[in-house]
Amino acid sequence: MNTIAVSVIIPVYNVEDYLEECLDSVLCQSLENIEIICIDDSSTDNSLCILKRYKEQQENICIISHEQNKGLSAARNSGLKAAKGEYIFFLDSDDMLADNTVL
Repeated sequence: MNTIAVSVIIPVYNVEDYLEECLDSVLCQSLENIEIICIDDSSTDNSLCILKRYKEQQENICIISHEQNKGLSAARNSGLKAAKGEYIFFLDSDDMLADNTVL
């Protein structure tokens, strides 16, 4: 049985210019047993399209979509409810992890 060590929770709202860099920084981590939970908080740009494209290529990405914008705290709480990891790591979608050993 492969348990999830870390659930990375990424609230997403209108960050198409930064989202790929953010996701790439998580996907290149040396720790392999992570899940990436992205909560689209009703983005009006191409953020959701980017998330869907990444999900097609990565089985450890989960997308939660809010039908209306609920804000950062609500997005994080949605991610917490879905998280299965032993540890939780919050990452803002306009940030990235500095190197591949952060997690």
